Amino acid sequence: MATMTDVALRQRLDSVSVCARIMPDQKLRLVEASKAQGGIVAMTGDGVNDAPSLKAAHIGIAMGGRGTDVAREAASVVLLDDDFGSIVTGVRMGRRIYDNLRKAMAFIVAVHIPVAGIALLPLVTGLPLLLGPIHIAFIEMIIDPVCSLAFEAETEERDVMTRPPRARTTPLVSRSLIAWSALQGICVLLMSAFWTAALVRSGAGQEVVRAGTFMALVLGIIGLILVNRRFSPSVSAALARPNPALAWVLAVVAVIVAATQLVPQIAVLFRFAPVGWPVILLIVGSALALLFGLERLKRLWRGGLVA
Repeated sequence: MATMTDVALRQRLDSVSVCARIMPDQKLRLVEASKAQGGIVAMTGDGVNDAPSLKAAHIGIAMGGRGTDVAREAASVVLLDDDFGSIVTGVRMGRRIYDNLRKAMAFIVAVHIPVAGIALLPLVTGLPLLLGPIHIAFIEMIIDPVCSLAFEAETEERDVMTRPPRARTTPLVSRSLIAWSALQGICVLLMSAFWTAALVRSGAGQEVVRAGTFMALVLGIIGLILVNRRFSPSVSAALARPNPALAWVLAVVAVIVAATQLVPQIAVLFRFAPVGWPVILLIVGSALALLFGLERLKRLWRGGLVA
């Protein structure tokens, strides 16, 4: 290796998996050669001589138990138990957290499109106000726990450890993810607006129209939560994959929404009137159809969703 040029070394790296009995300066050459080929390079070490290559690697990993102070200072990560298996565990956890951040961001972008759209709909159509402060506050009470608790508790994707490392320049929120979020939000907005128009055409009163629109919007938001739980298209995973935090959030939402129809005092507080079970079942059916439709559309975005 000492007689090889940098170009020759980079070419050999394509077919070589192990380099044995090499000097510290040769470790540094290996790191630089791998980086020159566009690889994401991690380097482990414990001695003073390992410091240059630990510093040069994208991720320098020093041994915490037997490693020297110089190696630990040069590294970006210190392996406290000196167990290489902890590196795999750390990568797995990091990828899960990164995925869940992107899922939460996708949900935040998607959910505010129908909320803003329904809030502005009366300005365009001349309808009475559909969403008041109490309705917006209730919706925000759904959004905040979902982002801080439910998505944080989501388990990892099946392929989380088979993906290649992402480029360092890859943004947290890509254009493809924003486009997918916007499409989701527009679909929920259209579903909610459809029920607003349907109830108005049926001659329903203002309180009934508001209640039906709000119910469609909340069920659409629940659909967005379920769709964004997974990057892979799977209705069964969206509905059945266990997440206790999400289950509690959805249970509380279901109880409050039911109370707005069954408890007169709460209905007055929300300025609602009973919608009727036939309409409620139709709204629930449209929300389920939206969920299945978005899961099918997700196949078109699958490659752009995973970073």
